Amino acid sequence: MKLPRLLCRAVPRAFGLTALSLALVSLAPAQSAAPSAVRIDDIPGGGIGKLTHPYKTRYVPPINLSNTSRLETLVRSGNLYLTAQDVVALAIENNIDVEIQRYGPLLQREVLRRALSGNALRQVGLGVAQGPQSVSLTGVSVNGNGIGGSGTGVNSGGGITTLLGPSIPSYDPSVSFYANFQHATSPQSNTFLVGLTALTQDSRTYQAQYSQNWSFGLNAQVTYASSYAKVNSPNFALNPYTTGDLDLQLTQNLLYGFGSAVNNREILVQKNNMKVTDLNFKQQLIATVSSVLNLYWDLVSFNEDLRSRQEETRTAQQLFDDNKKQVDLGSLAEIEITRAEAQLYAAKQDLLISQTNIMQQEVVLKNALSRRGVAIPELVSVHIIPLDKMVMPEKDELKSVEQLVEQAMGQRPDVEQSRLNIKSKEVLLVGIKNSLKPNLQAFAELTNNGLTGQLTAIAEGNGGLGYLAGGYGNLLGQIARRNYPNYSAGLSLNIPLRNRAAQSDYATSLLEIRQDELNLQKTSNQVRVDVQNAVIGLQQARARYDAAVKARVLQEKTLDADQRKLTLGATTPFQVVQDQRDMANARSSEAQAMANYSHARVQFDQAIGTTLEANHVSVAEALAGRGGAASMLPVEAK
Repeated sequence: MKLPRLLCRAVPRAFGLTALSLALVSLAPAQSAAPSAVRIDDIPGGGIGKLTHPYKTRYVPPINLSNTSRLETLVRSGNLYLTAQDVVALAIENNIDVEIQRYGPLLQREVLRRALSGNALRQVGLGVAQGPQSVSLTGVSVNGNGIGGSGTGVNSGGGITTLLGPSIPSYDPSVSFYANFQHATSPQSNTFLVGLTALTQDSRTYQAQYSQNWSFGLNAQVTYASSYAKVNSPNFALNPYTTGDLDLQLTQNLLYGFGSAVNNREILVQKNNMKVTDLNFKQQLIATVSSVLNLYWDLVSFNEDLRSRQEETRTAQQLFDDNKKQVDLGSLAEIEITRAEAQLYAAKQDLLISQTNIMQQEVVLKNALSRRGVAIPELVSVHIIPLDKMVMPEKDELKSVEQLVEQAMGQRPDVEQSRLNIKSKEVLLVGIKNSLKPNLQAFAELTNNGLTGQLTAIAEGNGGLGYLAGGYGNLLGQIARRNYPNYSAGLSLNIPLRNRAAQSDYATSLLEIRQDELNLQKTSNQVRVDVQNAVIGLQQARARYDAAVKARVLQEKTLDADQRKLTLGATTPFQVVQDQRDMANARSSEAQAMANYSHARVQFDQAIGTTLEANHVSVAEALAGRGGAASMLPVEAK
């Protein structure tokens, strides 16, 4: 069987809108302005700013507690007029739980920036909040298996952060500078070498170094060092003199720590974590939209119950007044006044309970649709007027259970989260397995040396030293010409003889993956249970509603018959009042059954993962703080 268009549309359309609501949607104006989007501002670069940019803090705006203008425009004459469409839109724009999750992608992008630099991951973010519940859960189906929850196998940050195996090298290149100025005086035990009893030396040393790592395991360091010295000894051939060298060191891991798959594993994991966070946001949307829809349809049900209780109270009051008149005329026993009065106060008690439910439900719903809850003065005394009416569709044409399960496996965020976490742990397993290998490194060093200075009297007779005479340019020329090169290369091997920690880490991680695979199967099994229970719940809710309608129709006939008997004196006024109370209860049960059907529909969408599609919610628009087009207010509300 094909899934009808009924299940692919928003819940308010599924239940039917009043003619007024349909007119409002057709006249919907442009989207109301949303609060400023959650963001991080980068430091503008330009000129010297490009050099100082890495060392400046980035601006994170303060939280925004202002509601969108949509909420204000829907308030008229002390009433907040809402359709189910408005409730969904307001929840997306103003609900605190949704706003909290908007920070998730930003947090994960910053962690990715950290991973790209070669640093360890951080656990960030918060889990999914389930949202508020109605003040009365009578007949409401509460799913205890975690549909729309925080995600199977996902920590509160929405991903994997554990790191074992070789440490990740830093991918941010570094530059270091060193300068040293020294005056040293040393007594001499051999005056023949220096010609003095005390050697005095003034020196200046400078060094600059650039180092960088690559993901395949190579480390390179380029160092330039220069030292100037002046001594008081007459036996030096050059005085003062300057030495310098340009040195290149290369180190390559060949086993332990070798390969991009090992050294980039945290980057790959973080990219998966970002997908998990996107799914977390989607889960929060599903949970929030489902929650506020349940609140809205319960409020509609409570209003239906209020009308039934008001009718019950009016009938009881009318009977009490009639009985008093008849007792005064002597045509009715005085005890009938007492009975009628007892029924009147029982009806008033039912009415009070119904009014209390509505007032409390309005507080819960307003709190879910406002960033500052009911602390806004404009919302404290505002009453919510639901504009949509619950209407039972003619029939529910559903796909087969197998088709629905397949659809749920492809659309449920919690299933995809479990898959991503397994993939992330498999990526980390590559690094853990690499730690079993010995540490074998190849290294090479190339150095160009130079020496220059001022020839002393002792060296003037030695013509072979003339090429050393000169200034700093002579030193740089020697280094560039590689007049005095040094070469070295070698291997370094470090073999752990037992390696128990690495073996344990690998086996432990592999066992954890097996557990996650079983949990994924458990989630798949639960998806099938959720789908079957959702289908059963939908069918049973319809059957319960049909039974409630029949009970109400039969009670109407009973009341009508007893009212005719009363006019003929064939029954008592007490029986009519009792019938009226039963009639009010039947109408209340019918409204509750209709609300239960709405809950079953919401739960059905959650079970197969189509809540957002059914309510025309775009994840991208919701992430930007936009909830869709606004509804027009009815003329009488303006």
